[in-house]
This record gives sequence, C-alpha cells and structure tokens, in this order.
Amino acid sequence: MTQSFANRPRRVAVITSNALGDTLLLMVIVRNLLDHERDVVVFGRAAWALRGWFRDVDIREIPAEDRLCAELAPFDIVLQMHDHQPVRNLPAFHPNVRILDPLTTDIWNRPMVTRFTDFCRAEFALDEVGTHNGLMPRVGLQHRKNTRRVVIHPEASTSDKRWLPHRFLRLARHLERWGYEVAFVMAPEELARWDTLLLSRFAVHTFSNLDGLAAWLYESGWFIGNDSGVGHLAANLGIPTLSLFRRRAVAQRWRPAWGNAQVVLPWQWLPGASLKERFWRETLTCSRVLSAFARMTEV
Repeated sequence: MTQSFANRPRRVAVITSNALGDTLLLMVIVRNLLDHERDVVVFGRAAWALRGWFRDVDIREIPAEDRLCAELAPFDIVLQMHDHQPVRNLPAFHPNVRILDPLTTDIWNRPMVTRFTDFCRAEFALDEVGTHNGLMPRVGLQHRKNTRRVVIHPEASTSDKRWLPHRFLRLARHLERWGYEVAFVMAPEELARWDTLLLSRFAVHTFSNLDGLAAWLYESGWFIGNDSGVGHLAANLGIPTLSLFRRRAVAQRWRPAWGNAQVVLPWQWLPGASLKERFWRETLTCSRVLSAFARMTEV
C-alpha cells in the first residue's frame, strides 16, 4: 500500500558505503532530504572523513555494534547501500531498513544518480529533486590553482578495473611533453604494486586521509584515472575528469555524475561482454586516452 504524505519517513538515518564513490552518490539522497526539511543523520567512514566538505550535514562515525540499536532508535527509517557493509544484518538493529542495492539493477541502465533521485521521489514524495550532493569547498582553497597539473590515479578497488601500468607511464610521458605537470596519486598501501621506474620518474602523492586528498585535488587542474571513487571525488570537486571504463554499459551506470566528467572506452570491436571485459586493457590504447583528454581540454 502506498504511504500517505503524512506517513512518509521524516527522521532518516543514512549509513553510507565503505566505498568512496558510493558514498558521494548516496549524499545526493541526503542533500534532497535536507532540502525538503527532513531530519537526516549520516553514519559512515568516508562521509566522516569528508565531514568538513559537507558542513551543514550531521555526519557521525558508525557506532559500535552494542550501541547501534540505541543510536538508530530515533529514526523512522534507515538506509544503507548494501546488505553486507558497512553494517551486516542491519534489520537486526532497526525495524525499518531499506537496502538500496536493488537500485543497481535497472532495465534501462540509467545513471546511478538518476536512480537515486527517482528513489527520493518514490520513497519520500519529494516533488523537486536535484543531482547535487551538497559538497562545498573548504575555506581558503583556490579552485584549480595549479591549472597545468594533471593528476593520474592508476589504481582502483579491484584489479579488473585497472588499466595497464606501462600505458599509464606512457600516458604520463606524453602529457609531460605537452607541457603538463604530471602527478600520480595513490594510497600508501598501493605503492608496492608499482615499480621504481614510475616512482622515481614522476611525482607520486599519498594521503593519510580523504580530507587532505580532497584539498589537493581541488587545487589541481585535471584528473585522469580508472573507474574509482577518487574519480568521483575529483568530478564532484569540479575538476575536469577523464575516467577509463571497461564497457559502455558499466560507464553509463557508474560514471561520475558531476561537472566536466568524460569517459573513454576501449575499442568496441570485440564481440560479447566477456571478451570486452577480458581484453579491455589491451584495446584501450594510450593514443585513445590522449585523444579523449585533448578533446576534454577544449571544452
């Protein structure tokens, strides 16, 4: 039975994903609820790390399991992206839980940000919704101050999303010849996957927290990287972003949702999704990425 407007949930807890990209997308729901005067509290690791960039949002760390029931009791509904993380068996801690993972299945393969705004309309009866998530720059930073700095993020959450390392190195050399300052960025634990040739040839930046990474990205000129949460963050910060995707359908669903965010795909001549997935690194050439970047700089 459809709920009446009066019975729609007004006190909402949002438990964000451990994944950075999913967190930024979930904040679209938070922003729309706040704009419609709903009471919202956000719990999550990545959201907590970026709380200085969402200054008007009540963001808290996820409580310990023995305190979860008490912390969630005041809310009419609790939203979480996946059923397995960050809180397992969430319905054991609250009587009204909505797991949003079913939204990732969509016969029209619409962008995730569109699915989240439609969810706001259907679940909360919000009449006007937007795709912005409310991220605001920290005071004192200068947007794109380093206009010639191209940030390259060669990592991703899983190996199947990572382009070939030697092609990233070739890409960086070409960009340097074009007059750009190339700077790689990765997490400290990811450095071991990279040889000393890259680490000694180009600047490699690591950050102990997302707040420092966001500040540095905000003052950079351009971003190139695999399908990853860092790419979503760069686009969300208004940095022109070029994301490398394996397949068109995946890009249509998960591409960054904000700003001048472009996608580059492998050559599509291989038949079937399985072959495209298997050989995408080889069919996504360095020249193809460079051409896409050149087009993006002309916008």
